Parts: sequence; C-alpha cells; structure tokens
Amino acid sequence: MLKQRSTLFVATLLAVVLMPQLGLTQSSNTSIYTAAKTPWGHPDFQGVWDRRTITPLERPERLAGKAFMTPEEIIAYERESAARPDGRPLDALRAGISVHDPQDLDYGSTVLATGQTSLVVDPTDGRIPAYTQAANDRATAAAAFRASRGSADSWTDRTLNERCMTWGVPQGMLPQAYNNNIQIIQTKNEVMILTEMVHDARIIPLDGRPHIPANITQWHGDARGHWEGETLVIETTNFSAKSSFRRSSSNLHLQERYTRIDDDMLKYEFTVTDDTTWERPWSVSFPMVKGGEPIYEFACHEGNYGLLNILRVARTLEKQQQE
Repeated sequence: MLKQRSTLFVATLLAVVLMPQLGLTQSSNTSIYTAAKTPWGHPDFQGVWDRRTITPLERPERLAGKAFMTPEEIIAYERESAARPDGRPLDALRAGISVHDPQDLDYGSTVLATGQTSLVVDPTDGRIPAYTQAANDRATAAAAFRASRGSADSWTDRTLNERCMTWGVPQGMLPQAYNNNIQIIQTKNEVMILTEMVHDARIIPLDGRPHIPANITQWHGDARGHWEGETLVIETTNFSAKSSFRRSSSNLHLQERYTRIDDDMLKYEFTVTDDTTWERPWSVSFPMVKGGEPIYEFACHEGNYGLLNILRVARTLEKQQQE
C-alpha cells in the first residue's frame, strides 16, 4: 500500500499531466509514457498488480455530477471510510461484518490515484445503465425457479463463486473485499492473467485465430487479444449463461484494455455490451499499482465444509417445517 499511498499525494498532478492516460473515455494510442518492451517487442506488463481501492463501483448520489474529488475531499473521504466499524469502504452497499472480522477485509484504505468518484466512467454519471425488461424477466424467472425447489436443494443451486469454481469475468477483475492481486505473464503469442481470488487463470491467444463457434459457451467466455500500439486489447464472447455478470446473458460482449501508464501503474478498462441486459453499453476504468509480493495459492472452501454445511442446514430447516 505504500506505493498506492504515495500516488495519492500527486493525484492533482496525475489528473493534469496523465489525463490522456487516466481519462474517462476509451484510451487513444497516444501516450507520454512508453513501457519497456519484451524481447519480442510487446509492451511489458509482466508482474503482480494490486487493485485495492475504496472507490465505489458506482458514483454515490451525494457525489452526483462530480467526476473527481479534490485532494482535500480525498483526505476527508479516506478518514470517514477508516472510521466505518465493519471494515468496509465508506460507500460499500453491503453492511455488517458477515463471516469476516473487519481485520480480515483488505479493500485498502485509499481512493484511486486519479481521484475519480466511481469505477464506472461511462455513462458520465458514473452509474450502471438500467436493466432491460428482458433482464428483469430473467431475474424474476430465476427467483421463481429457486423458490420452487429451495435455495439449497443441491450444490448446483449455489452460485459458481460460492462453490469456489470461478469469480467470473469481468467480476473477478473488479476491486473487492480481499485477494485484490492479479499476475500477468506474457509470451509472444499468449498472455496469461491470473486473479488471486479463486485462482482464476485465463490464457489469451494473440495470434489472430478466430473465436470458437457461437454454440460453444464457457464460464470465462472465449477471449482473443491483439495490440493497439501500447495497449493490449482483449475481446471476449461466447459466455455461458451460468457465469452471468450482473444478470448478463450469453450475448455478453466484453472488451478489456490494458495500458501501462507509468513504471508502477497499469490502467485497466473494460466495456460490457449486452442489449438484452442493459439499455446501453457501460465502461469501467481504474489504475492498478505494481505489487512487490508474489501471489500465493488461494484455497477456497478447503474440504468444502462451507457448502456441505449450507446443504445440511437446508435439510434441517425442511425437516423442522414438516414436524
């Protein structure tokens, strides 16, 4: 966190000098910073990157119309966030300690170095667009199905992340309560992106091969990468409906953009498009900070006792209702 803290005190400078690289729109290929190159000539993004931040995904209503905070507002925001007793950021929607002691949470303690008030940068109000009627209908049908068979009739009724299968894409790339590191490894024809949470690893080809047939879907979709100047662009299609991102369907199209904007900063952007889910596409942008530690193995539900206990409690409740 020392590197992230150090960047905070130059937030104003970053906003002025690096605005083309940290801005609120998709980046151009023009940059005042040129990353070191791999032996085969691609910008070198390799290493561990830390995405911890207390900046919320969506802009809070009390900050409506304000895309950036001043340095004084940043200090006040961080102070108020640190005073929250449950260990969560100031504007975290979830409240309460839940299964975690506040000391177990690792959101970080600082807002983004850019001072932006939300991770969502498009629409410019910093809010995720409204759901379509089709998305609402799917959610209603799914809730009715769960109610008809019980929320824990089988392990398959639980979500993929609760079962420790995958956090999904791009959900797994967003800042979260803990395990906020990613690791990037590059070769000439592939890039590997490992997220610490639930040890998700994606291997993305860069050799121009076409996407797999549309009738084949996968939890992480089918990703293809290419370079646009200093920026790595990854296009992902063929998502499984089982890995729904915020109610998205298998029509989801994800574009990610990675641009190294400083020795210690990597800007990450994504745009999601699914006209059966949201009324318009929307985009996220935030800088990640170079980490100094390796990623350690992540064990989730070791022995799977958590899931076993969920099912056991469900059976007990059913028995009590029958008595």
